[in-house]
Amino acid sequence: MNMKTEQFYYDNKIVKNFIYATIFWGIVAMAVGLYLALLFIFPNMTENISWLSFGRLRPLHTNAAIFAFVGNTIFAGVYYSSQRLLKTRMWSDFLSKLNFWGWQAIIVAAAITLPMGYTSTKEYAELEWPIDIAIAIVWVAFGLNLIMTMVKRRQRHIYVAIWFYVATFVTVAVLHIVNNLEVPVYFFKSYSIYAGVQDALVQWWYGHNAVAFFLTTPFLGLMYYYIPKAANRPIYSYRLSIIHFWSLIFIYIWAGPHHLLYSSLPEWAQNLGVAFSVMLLAPSWGGMINGLLTLRGAWDKVRTDPVLKFLVVAITGYGMATFEGPMLSLKNVNAIAHYTDWIVAHVHVGALAWNGFMAFGVIYWMIPRMFKTKLYSTKLANAHFWVGTLGIVLYTVPLYVAGFTQASMWKQFDPDGSLTYGNFLETVTQIMPMYMMRAIGGTLYITGAFILLYNVVKTIKSGVPVEDELAEAPALTKVTTQRTKSEGWHSWLERRPVKFTIYTTIAILIGGMVQIIPSLIVDEYVPVISTVKPYTPLELEGRDLYIREGCVNCHSQSIRPFRSEVERYGEYSKSGEFVYDHPFLWGSKRTGPDLHRIGGKYSDNWHFNHMYDPQSTSSGSIMPSYKWLTVAELNTKHTQKKMNVLAGLGVPYTEEEIENAYEWMDEQASQIEENLHEDPDFRRSYEADKKYAEDNGMRFVPMKNREITAMIAYLQRLGTDIKVKDEQAKNE
Repeated sequence: MNMKTEQFYYDNKIVKNFIYATIFWGIVAMAVGLYLALLFIFPNMTENISWLSFGRLRPLHTNAAIFAFVGNTIFAGVYYSSQRLLKTRMWSDFLSKLNFWGWQAIIVAAAITLPMGYTSTKEYAELEWPIDIAIAIVWVAFGLNLIMTMVKRRQRHIYVAIWFYVATFVTVAVLHIVNNLEVPVYFFKSYSIYAGVQDALVQWWYGHNAVAFFLTTPFLGLMYYYIPKAANRPIYSYRLSIIHFWSLIFIYIWAGPHHLLYSSLPEWAQNLGVAFSVMLLAPSWGGMINGLLTLRGAWDKVRTDPVLKFLVVAITGYGMATFEGPMLSLKNVNAIAHYTDWIVAHVHVGALAWNGFMAFGVIYWMIPRMFKTKLYSTKLANAHFWVGTLGIVLYTVPLYVAGFTQASMWKQFDPDGSLTYGNFLETVTQIMPMYMMRAIGGTLYITGAFILLYNVVKTIKSGVPVEDELAEAPALTKVTTQRTKSEGWHSWLERRPVKFTIYTTIAILIGGMVQIIPSLIVDEYVPVISTVKPYTPLELEGRDLYIREGCVNCHSQSIRPFRSEVERYGEYSKSGEFVYDHPFLWGSKRTGPDLHRIGGKYSDNWHFNHMYDPQSTSSGSIMPSYKWLTVAELNTKHTQKKMNVLAGLGVPYTEEEIENAYEWMDEQASQIEENLHEDPDFRRSYEADKKYAEDNGMRFVPMKNREITAMIAYLQRLGTDIKVKDEQAKNE
């Protein structure tokens, strides 16, 4: 029987817009990353320019790489492949445009606010609450458009790539909303509703699964579409696709706690994360094998086709990263790798090889087809491949070496029981050559991106833009909801897009609920320490400055129960110490030493000089100076409102304490100013500045009212809520 076909148009314009955005933001993200790599070598390269400091720009780099470069790649690939897999135009052109322009507006907002210091400081979720709301709206628009396109499709069964797109939409929505529950203080300041251990658990449930469901599952969907297309071969195994999909999305969501091993997170939660992380290896490699075996019989084409070269290395990078991830979740390996540059290398294998090369391969494949022409230069594309591959090697290998070096030096002891390298800076000095090589690798990688830009521009100029591409397909007759006797369960589910979405949602919710709900309802989850008190108003303002300047990007505040760490930093961290921390600030990288027990270790003058000129107190330090803190006036307009918001979240500030906040601040700040005057050099400089201001009719800000004073107050408070007795001395 002849089936009547229907004509319709694919929307290529939305795809092209996302491709252009991918290339533009990709180069921006790489440029910021290269700049940050250079700051490790030249820490004062842009001295005294606050918005160009490492702490403020590091989250801009990660957000640009993840949400701008990778995000736009996802949308481009999804909009192109979904229309062709479902044999229909996207359900709503309006929602497609809202998705594009809304997403670009969010990226621009991030590019403005993060350098200004407006940040929630939660890794990969640093954007403040108004932008979080915008992300939710735009993401829902994308998801609604995708699901409704599935409903109006002309293809009876939903292909595997679409399964991964659906899982991406559902899970990212849940992760984003749960992790970003916060109470606004004012337009660009909020406090997380979670605190301490609970906040850490929710954040790394989000952080790990942002990697899983933003950097992995949508790219697996792209792999399942573009590898068969580029190789002109069907996917290797439909059955393996089913196993890969359901096992991956169910297991992945449990693995977050492996980021918090040896922390004060309850042991059962840590072990649960380890167990599921190890299990992840099976579905992850199942997907990699399915992709690579699709190329059986097509390896001759791989040698000549740059698109397949990029895609093969991308899948290989995915395999390497997903082998290393479960390995790093093992406690004995994690004890070595955590806080070191090993983790940075691991992350960039995934980002540069898996995400970056997949994006490049997809772009090289789509652009000629959308402009009805051939790629301008296969030689240039091949050159991009080899330059980019060399860049990945020169970026990651030195950082692996740096990570092993750090771990080894941090843990070494002399025969007398003292640390061999007691000065943290000895490690930093040792790995500087690796940081230089990392910058060279980054330079090569961004060079490849510029080659792609040139090649794409020339290809577009030689072609003809087709914004609405004519297509035709048979109309889909009414899909029966009943499962036939000869039909497999999954085949039946593939005809039911709404039910498929519901089942996917259930699969990803189970792990999160098991891990997070106990932290919300079990009173004994975090043991109470009676000596732990809320921050004073001045310390609270100092903590917000610490957040604003991104200090958490280089300094941890969580000491693990290892002999080497206790010897170096002090008593290991207890969960009850963080109950008033909204948000938690445990950190995930030690470019500098841990700060949890820094309080009282140095004088106020040392902290002042260290922030003004780090190299003056710590020779060889790669920490940039923060001179602006020493002159800027502390904004205390919202202090009482901050305390009120935190009181509503359970921090035990009394009404009297909130009412007398400014007197409390003045008393503590005056004492710090008095302490600073004990240094004759500081006193002479301070008096000279004061006289200069008076002689020239300028406003002079007393030291007690400056930002540096609040920062010192916060640093001097850290780790002082508990007093650990020296048991050995007591026994003697």
